[in-house]
Amino acid sequence: MKKEQKAVTIDQLRDELGRSQAVFVTDYMGLNVEKTTRLRKSVKAAGGTYKVVKNTLLERASQGLPAHVLEDSFAGPTAVAMAFKDPVAIAKILVDFAKENEKLEIQTGVLGRQVLTAEDVQSLARMPGREQLLAQMLGSLNAPATNFVGVMAAMLRQLLYVLSAIEKQKQGE
Repeated sequence: MKKEQKAVTIDQLRDELGRSQAVFVTDYMGLNVEKTTRLRKSVKAAGGTYKVVKNTLLERASQGLPAHVLEDSFAGPTAVAMAFKDPVAIAKILVDFAKENEKLEIQTGVLGRQVLTAEDVQSLARMPGREQLLAQMLGSLNAPATNFVGVMAAMLRQLLYVLSAIEKQKQGE
């Protein structure tokens, strides 16, 4: 790879690492092209990217970024998954793929500025996804208004029952 190409690759990686909410480092050794392509497509569909990168380029691109703390794991055959939207979704994809394919090994990761072990990535994958968390929050926000409307409707119903009883009582007299 020429020096100019390396500089472009480093700049592109630096931009992606800077935009990512989470970075996961994996060892992909032993995965064939078909499986790697399937993993890459799954990660892309979830709002991320999965790349096989030279360690030296990855080290240079991560300088001054939160992903720089992962520098010690940039050894051997390395691939990184970067989450631009939902880190939980990317973690789930990686964990599920690793269960199906023993060749993929999740080594470490970083979420924001928090360093994650392989076990932490497993725990992150067990969390509910972004959409589910938003739905739960919306349900919690909506509950007081729903309860208020229910109470008001019950009060109106009781008032109607009382008026109906009074009407029946007056008709019976």
